[in-house]
Amino acid sequence: MALACGIVGLPNVGKSTIFNALTRSAQALAANYPFATIEPNVGEVPVPDRRLEVLAEITGTPKIIHATVRFVDIAGLVRGAASGEGLGNAFLSHIRETDAIAMVVRCFEDPNITHVEGVPDPLRDIEIVTIEMALADLATLGRRRDRLAREVRANPKQAPQLAALDRLIEALEANRPARSFAAGSPEAELARELFLLTAKPMLYVANIDEAQIAAPGPMVQAVFAHAAGENSRAIAFSGKIESEFAGLTDDEADAFRADYGIATGGLDRLIVETYDLLGLMTFLTTGEKETRAWTIDKGTKAPAAAGKIHSDIERGFIRAEIVDYADYVAYRTLEALRGLGKIRSEGKEYVMREGDVVEFRFNV
Repeated sequence: MALACGIVGLPNVGKSTIFNALTRSAQALAANYPFATIEPNVGEVPVPDRRLEVLAEITGTPKIIHATVRFVDIAGLVRGAASGEGLGNAFLSHIRETDAIAMVVRCFEDPNITHVEGVPDPLRDIEIVTIEMALADLATLGRRRDRLAREVRANPKQAPQLAALDRLIEALEANRPARSFAAGSPEAELARELFLLTAKPMLYVANIDEAQIAAPGPMVQAVFAHAAGENSRAIAFSGKIESEFAGLTDDEADAFRADYGIATGGLDRLIVETYDLLGLMTFLTTGEKETRAWTIDKGTKAPAAAGKIHSDIERGFIRAEIVDYADYVAYRTLEALRGLGKIRSEGKEYVMREGDVVEFRFNV
């Protein structure tokens, strides 16, 4: 199953508008009332990567294949979701099935767009969603603790796991998410095993209006400060404007972005940030038939990367011949690269790097 990022937030903050713009579709109902989205909508979105077009031009490739990332538009949440209010139970169960979270918070005022809490307040909205996820996690941990406590009485060797569980409970009760524990710690491993909602990596998406494109206002600054305070990430863009760009060609959208003074599209930034948040990276292949971006986990070694192309290549792996992307662009031909010693031969222990241009050698 491909890794997925859940788009979450209170009702009516722009989640479905952003999802529809991402997928260039209208599959998620975007409407001015709570719970317009009930069942989650799922979309596979190409990861923007200009390197592919450049490599394709160099090698004369007729076909380009981008990496993709999966987004899930999840029903809005209200206070009391962990106790079943609104569509809370569905919301929380759908989040549990994702691997990362993009929390959309509304950072603009508009009397024509209803806010479920009355007026926009991004920090309050973040707190509502965070508390409901924490309450759901505490319920999960409470059930696990009862069972684990009985197991410890019979097998004292389980005591360290019980201690880690208690530290997770203590953190959540102190408004610290499970993701605040270091990767690889007993607490982080237990949180992953239990699919805790607050253990998932978080990206905050400040949804702004047109007036804030050049200079984001205080609400946006508050979101960025909050994200920095918990070592999470944040981006800001206008979902409404990006949805208008989504119906245009790339050239048309670039022209309109220039009019607004937007250097990089908000949706592109959302996709790239999410891809990285999920712990993913890309290696590249190029040749006469196609130029392609391949998705692997960060830290993947060369044979496992080869297996993404075909299992036979992994089984028969001999070596990976690798060119740095910048060198490929600078020298353009394999003959020139080889003559200058720019093609590296790497073995089974080589850890792939972002943007490696690769040809695998293998036995059939």
